[in-house]
Amino acid sequence: MSKKLTRSEMLTVSLMLFGMFFGAGNLIFPPMLGKLAGENVVVSILFFCVTAVVFPVLGILAVAKTDGFTNLCKKVSPLFAVVFPMLIYLSIGPGLAIPRAATLPFEMAFMPYLPESFNVNLARFIYTCIFFGVAYWLALNPTKIVQRSGKFLTPTLLVLMTLLFVAVLAKGNVMPLKADAKYVATPSVTGFLEGYNTMDTIAALNFGLVISLTIRSMKVSDKKDILSYTVKGGVFAGAFLFVVYAMLTYIGYSTAGLFPKSTNGAEILSSVSYYVFGSFGRILLACIFTLACLTTCIGLITSVSQYFYDTTKKMSYRKWTTLWSVTALVVSNFGLNTILKVSVPVLSAIYPVSLMLIILVLASKLFKGNDFVFKATSYVTVVMSVLYVVCSTLEKKNISMGFVGNVIKSMPLYKQGLVWVVPAFLAMIVSSVAVLYFSKETNVDLEAQM
Repeated sequence: MSKKLTRSEMLTVSLMLFGMFFGAGNLIFPPMLGKLAGENVVVSILFFCVTAVVFPVLGILAVAKTDGFTNLCKKVSPLFAVVFPMLIYLSIGPGLAIPRAATLPFEMAFMPYLPESFNVNLARFIYTCIFFGVAYWLALNPTKIVQRSGKFLTPTLLVLMTLLFVAVLAKGNVMPLKADAKYVATPSVTGFLEGYNTMDTIAALNFGLVISLTIRSMKVSDKKDILSYTVKGGVFAGAFLFVVYAMLTYIGYSTAGLFPKSTNGAEILSSVSYYVFGSFGRILLACIFTLACLTTCIGLITSVSQYFYDTTKKMSYRKWTTLWSVTALVVSNFGLNTILKVSVPVLSAIYPVSLMLIILVLASKLFKGNDFVFKATSYVTVVMSVLYVVCSTLEKKNISMGFVGNVIKSMPLYKQGLVWVVPAFLAMIVSSVAVLYFSKETNVDLEAQM
């Protein structure tokens, strides 16, 4: 008989999911947004939350409704269902996000306080070995993640971040700066694009599998109950994300005048934590960064390993976990700047189609769930987003793409980095109308023959 989760168990699942979402990018981007947005901070953070909260929650719902990310991608094509999930899992896994989860806390919370005589590369290697050793051990048993993360790691992280926020409030010094140029011109678009950097919409498409496994491990067997609890967990996790983003944004906004030379969110948090707590602030920040990145890393290693185990059946889950942990360890030692240089164009190419897949699932009743709409919309989105990445990358190197480049640059929202939006929605609308029209014509023909 299928078990019903108690409120306490549901809260633990939600906290676990929050911890999986909340990693390096989630911690450093909101404070910087708060500093740069100035008087437009409310609009900016609300649109930031569209791509950093709303779409991740909808992503969990979309995966739950289609019974898995691979099944969702099969609506586009069998080949797409192999290539795109693999690209997603590799990018948010050992290629980008997992290494970033280890490198960022080291470079932002530990490296600045190393003795000058200590070799930075050696220190990074030691830190990442310990970090991935712990993450590997915790990821070995996916069914126990809810106990380890939801009950201990994530609540501790939330307490530490709340402590920092309350300390800033207690200081009472609100010193915002005037909005930066891009936040003056288009605060909504800028906030929306900043939400990309959290990578959570992409992660949501993969975490659905982990959440489902976790809920099943709690003796819930009914599919409807699993779907219901997955959606509830996503909504509650989204609520936690929104509150934490608001706190971090306020910290950046209210202390901007105190630390005007800060160039990123990590520097802001470092300066603020020292300002309110003194030397203890450094320890506090190191704990916050490490816990935030560790909980995300555990979720990523688990989801990537489970995916490749389910897909190939050629290696055990334990061996996949070992492989991706070691691979991420190697990649992480190339340094944060190298990882970020690769991650930005990759995100710009794969994020748009992830957003559109979620929208298509949620709007599927409008076009009767026809696969042709999924195909047309997804392929147009992929082509436009890849062309934009290539064009913008070459433009920075003063290399022209000729006629194709001129067409891309002349399209709506090119300067905002959203050149894919109009073509994607046009493809969705036109293909939906075509499907509904031809299905209606077919029905009419059948009725005439009867």
